[in-house]
Amino acid sequence: MKVTVVGAGFYGSTLAQRVAEGDYATEVVLTDVIEGKPQGLALDLMQSRPVVGFRTRVTGTNGYAEAAGSAVAVITAGVARKPGMSRMDLLEVNARIVADVTRRLLDVAPDAILIVVTNPLDEMTALAAEVSGLPRQRVVGQAGVLDTARFSHFLAERTGVDPSQVKALTLGSHGETMVPVPSATWIGGRPLTAVLSVEAIHEIVTRTRDGGAEVVGLLKTGSAYFAPAAAAEAMVKAVLTPGTDVLPVSAWLDGEYGIAGVYLGVPVRLGPGGVEEIVQLPLTEDELAALHTAAAAVRVKQAEAVALAGR
Repeated sequence: MKVTVVGAGFYGSTLAQRVAEGDYATEVVLTDVIEGKPQGLALDLMQSRPVVGFRTRVTGTNGYAEAAGSAVAVITAGVARKPGMSRMDLLEVNARIVADVTRRLLDVAPDAILIVVTNPLDEMTALAAEVSGLPRQRVVGQAGVLDTARFSHFLAERTGVDPSQVKALTLGSHGETMVPVPSATWIGGRPLTAVLSVEAIHEIVTRTRDGGAEVVGLLKTGSAYFAPAAAAEAMVKAVLTPGTDVLPVSAWLDGEYGIAGVYLGVPVRLGPGGVEEIVQLPLTEDELAALHTAAAAVRVKQAEAVALAGR
């Protein structure tokens, strides 16, 4: 099974490395417009095979022919945030990039599952779905996997427990209307609200929501890629080696949670067909209301992104 990663920046190259070292794909194709960059990175990764011991081949290219027959294609291409920028500041420029990439991918890999990670995430996912013409379940965005990882990290740091002892969940948009789900969050087997105060939870939620901006501010030049690449790789693996895991991703809703006609972060089971099932959790009234608020907020921007792609 072949996986294509579009964009050979830090995010794309780290994702290519994680998928290759996972050794469940036969080939990873890394493509980028910068001549020589994906080829050099692919050669470097291939030379690591004798040390790490993985068999997956890595191919670098400046085109899309090598992506033919890909089972999964991950779109990381686009302009990254700079300090002071919001995800929405990237809307217009990245809309054109993602639209072009989507068309090129589908020309050679019409059966691929598309995973979008370019910001603004929910809007770019909706745009890719519209441009591709694929069934909506075959186009997903990375959202809650990353946000939940950040939420889990901050909870573990605050409470002093091992991260493996934190079970957390975030839904909604990948941005200002992220929806933490305290009713589905546990610390060392105890409910979140029994471990931390409302004030402490609010502080951690705010830091999680601004997690990407915090990294951007510290780096000065560039944005996060280790955690995002790990989150995207979890989605790729779930598509190619389906199991029982439930992952929060940006998926098309058609009545689930009382919401329809929008891409939004919800818990799903991924598989060879993309979104195999949207899992409907018993949310509290407040959590469900927050999810509806997130849907209303992103719906307008998603329509704007789709309109930009058509220009």
